[in-house]
Amino acid sequence: MGWRPPPGWIPDPAWGPPPPGWALWVPVQPEPPADHGANGPTPATPLVLPPLPQPTPAGGGTKGRYQALTADYARLREWAHQVMALDPFQVLAGAERVRGRLADDIARERAALAEETERVHAELSGEAERVRTELAQERARAEKRLGKLRTEERRVTEKLATVREQVVTTEDALLLQEAGLYEYQHPLGNVVAYKARLATVKDKMKAMVRAGDAVLTPVAWTVNGSARSGAKMLRDHSRLMLRAYNTEADNLVRTMRPYRLDSAIERLNKSREMITRLGKTESISISDDYHELRIEELELTADYQNKLEEEKELARAERERQREEQAAQREFEREKARLEKERAHYRSALDRVQGNGDAAKAEELRAKLDQIEVAIDGVERREANTRAGYVYIISNIGAFGDHMIKIGMTRRLEPQDRIRELGDASVPFRFDAHALIFSEDAVGLETRLHHELDDRRVNRVNLRREFFYATPAEVREVLEKIGGQHLIEYTEIPEAPEWRASRQEP
Repeated sequence: MGWRPPPGWIPDPAWGPPPPGWALWVPVQPEPPADHGANGPTPATPLVLPPLPQPTPAGGGTKGRYQALTADYARLREWAHQVMALDPFQVLAGAERVRGRLADDIARERAALAEETERVHAELSGEAERVRTELAQERARAEKRLGKLRTEERRVTEKLATVREQVVTTEDALLLQEAGLYEYQHPLGNVVAYKARLATVKDKMKAMVRAGDAVLTPVAWTVNGSARSGAKMLRDHSRLMLRAYNTEADNLVRTMRPYRLDSAIERLNKSREMITRLGKTESISISDDYHELRIEELELTADYQNKLEEEKELARAERERQREEQAAQREFEREKARLEKERAHYRSALDRVQGNGDAAKAEELRAKLDQIEVAIDGVERREANTRAGYVYIISNIGAFGDHMIKIGMTRRLEPQDRIRELGDASVPFRFDAHALIFSEDAVGLETRLHHELDDRRVNRVNLRREFFYATPAEVREVLEKIGGQHLIEYTEIPEAPEWRASRQEP
């Protein structure tokens, strides 16, 4: 179809003339006739599109790429003109054929996909069922193992509870931490008194064993109707159990340490309980009186050992005091001998000067003699006054760190000698003196300092160990608090030359 202008139609002059080669209308093309064959209309000729031109290889550089693009553009325009020249009916028929083929392909693919989906679903269902079955079996096995483990746990817990009832803690470190200061169970004066008391307890235990009062047994027991055989069996079993009990008690006495007393008593109680359980059938048990005697033996043994250590420490301290006194006495005697020798020398010189009539020289010698007399008098007073001396405050940063000091007292004329003795080979470095304070009552000054720092003692058991957790600056504050008149010179920072030199890298 097309548009035909009505008769007498003239274009509007305002339109102007058409461009060259244009027409105001296009003639209508007739529909192409359909081909008919023997079986009806035949399809149109298959549509064959011209091949799409391939891209031109680009040369090197921008110019080469530009030339290739220009050639590709020209070929594409030519291809487009060829396509536009094709019959549109052939184009529609070809598109319909392509759509049909695509529909058939899609149908086939859908059918194949549905079949494959069904197959995969069946396989996955079977695999899932197999996995579920295996998981159920594994869960059943796990629950069975868990039941066994719970049963074993209950058994082990019960066994552990039984063992804990029988075991006594004996670790020395733990016992020492819990022990604290030792408290005497039977306070006596000295080790001799404890030995005598222990001997009395042992005599009582022997008497109970001989009298048959150490072990309790039933009044009558028969074996195969024989009372005599029953009595013999009871006697043998009683001796056996008493022997086991005494072996444990003797071992506790032999290994006794004061800080182990509580654990030893607990262990002996456990031993008695075990023997009572073993003899339950025959009603055999250790008597209360005999058990109390053995506990008293343990207590007296611990008291004796602690008292023995105290007396040993007192003896060591007394020997140290005597050595210090002897050293001080020797210093006094040497100093007096030196002063007396010097006095005799000046007296002889004075006699010679007086014989020559030199009054000025004689007066000088008399002044010197007066000084010597004062010095001798001071030495004699120091010798007679056992409380006079030097209180020293020293530290050893290389051995004990910078938060520990020692406060002691010496009666020697040269207190540095005592400090040098303390820094012997028993410590890696020498002590540093922070203060040397002379006092007519050095014993009282030392005691006061110890009292002020009592809560900082390093050794709270042996008070003769005069070390304290404190810095030199803190001790100085205490000295100023109790009386600054004692403090003449004080050094807070220790020199520690050996320690500081030892820290230097080679």
